[in-house]
Amino acid sequence: MTANASTNAKMDASPSGMQEVENRPKNGADILIKALHDQGVDIVFGYPGGAVLHVYDAMYKNPIRHILTRHEQGAIHAAEGYARVLNKPGVVIATSGPGATNLVTGITDAMIDSIPLVIFTGQVATTVIGSDAFQEADIIGITTPITKHNYQVQDVNDIPRIVKEAFHIANSGRKGPVLIDLPKNISTAIFDEAKANVPDEVYLPGYQPNYKPNYLQIQKAIQAISEAKKPVVLVGAGVLFANACDELVEFVEKYKLPVVTTLLGLGSISGNHELNYGMAGMHGAVVANDAITKSDLLINIGSRFDDRLTGDTLRFAPEAKIIHIDIDPAEIGKNIRTDIPIVADAKEALKALLKNDFNAPDTAEWIDYLNSVRDEYPFWYVEDEKEVLPQQIIEMVHTITNGDAIVTTDVGQHQMWAAQYYLQNHSHQWVTSGGLGTMGFGLPAAIGAQFAKPDKKVISIVGDAGFQMTSQELALLKEFNLPVKVIIINNAALGMVRQWQELFYDSRYSQSLMPVQPDFVKLAEAYGLKGYRIQTIDEAERILAEAINSDEPVVVDCRVKQLENVYPMVPSGKALHEMVGVKKF
Repeated sequence: MTANASTNAKMDASPSGMQEVENRPKNGADILIKALHDQGVDIVFGYPGGAVLHVYDAMYKNPIRHILTRHEQGAIHAAEGYARVLNKPGVVIATSGPGATNLVTGITDAMIDSIPLVIFTGQVATTVIGSDAFQEADIIGITTPITKHNYQVQDVNDIPRIVKEAFHIANSGRKGPVLIDLPKNISTAIFDEAKANVPDEVYLPGYQPNYKPNYLQIQKAIQAISEAKKPVVLVGAGVLFANACDELVEFVEKYKLPVVTTLLGLGSISGNHELNYGMAGMHGAVVANDAITKSDLLINIGSRFDDRLTGDTLRFAPEAKIIHIDIDPAEIGKNIRTDIPIVADAKEALKALLKNDFNAPDTAEWIDYLNSVRDEYPFWYVEDEKEVLPQQIIEMVHTITNGDAIVTTDVGQHQMWAAQYYLQNHSHQWVTSGGLGTMGFGLPAAIGAQFAKPDKKVISIVGDAGFQMTSQELALLKEFNLPVKVIIINNAALGMVRQWQELFYDSRYSQSLMPVQPDFVKLAEAYGLKGYRIQTIDEAERILAEAINSDEPVVVDCRVKQLENVYPMVPSGKALHEMVGVKKF
């Protein structure tokens, strides 16, 4: 930089220069940042580019905390992690074209798992939309099937109203992602406050979620519960999103009702609770699947009856009357027949059930039976004298953290082992990709979770394959000294793919083994982080304790048995009672 250039740079940053900027009329970008402040947004995850430079300039002048991830996918997964643990919208910003399309996986992930996000994408100027301009993509067309709602701003004066509506839509009813596409010329247009119409309360005639349950349906549910001999409560993430965990526990304790959960419902009731029989589904507990299969009444609260939960839908809960409580009417009867539908918020429905005192069913014999099944068929593995097992690693992590950490995962075998062996005793501390099954989710989600809860210990349990999809986000651990603990369950394979190939394709491991990998310890060190490697069971507990109890970010490469499988398992197309890998103790 020349002397003159240096002087000019200093002049541009002078207080008088800033004052001159502040005095100019506000443009769309300025109003957007103000609208975010008005919504109480304290952090934004994003990546700049040409179409959003005015927005980034407005952020510079009117600061809002922005986290520059190293890829847009990292930004949106971080926002998901943030939203999941705080139960409030995460905010993402990306530029037009490739910036916007790099968000698509995360948007889909959030849509399927009902994660509230507000996403801002830059767009080319309205005058050239449709002309295949540089970095133009029809992000509205692309994301219409994978967003709860989306907008393309056509008038700068609509920005405050649109932003307010977007946050309302994202965080109400069945939560989900809302996208706002901002053409570049709209972000530079001058805002006229007199022409802006921002109501005090958002009212959208075509969008009125039903929170209160129907009285008659509640009465039908009460009668069914009081008459049941083998009732089961199935709990999904809807209970967590409704902040209804206290009501759930009060309800099941009052009427002595056994509980099973979905993968995303983990943490809604303590894993140690005597009425909690664990996760159901493809890799669920034997007792949980048995309870559903033999129940005469299944009370589904906030679960969408995903196929990984139900197995063969024609043979799911064959003897049960079904009560389905869900805030999204589209989910009721979609996958599983429903006898008593209740369209309502989970918290409001549980409050209505608790308000009505009724005769509790006699479940003593049923619970004794379930307790015996739980004792006879626990999760199991066979220790290997030569190799470390992934289940052992996760059990150790649970012991060292006392089960009190926020846990994020990628997708695959390690995810299922984490669900099985890391007991979730607290709500909003289990962050995983459920419906979409997104590899690369775990590390950026942990970053978002750590920003959301800076005083909580955050453990990211990831597979070696998924970790490599977003490992560049390790830079943020160093940049912000985020004490995330990355535990890599490294079996040098696409573990779940390999398991299916072993079981259903005669062990033809077509493109599922990964013999060449980076040295993860050196990779951590390249980012200025501490790296550890575990190769024997004798050193595992010591290394894990040192890593997890440290106050700094760490990466632990756990070399585990490659051919270890996740059991029990319901093979695709089979019913819940047709589990394989079941072992009696």
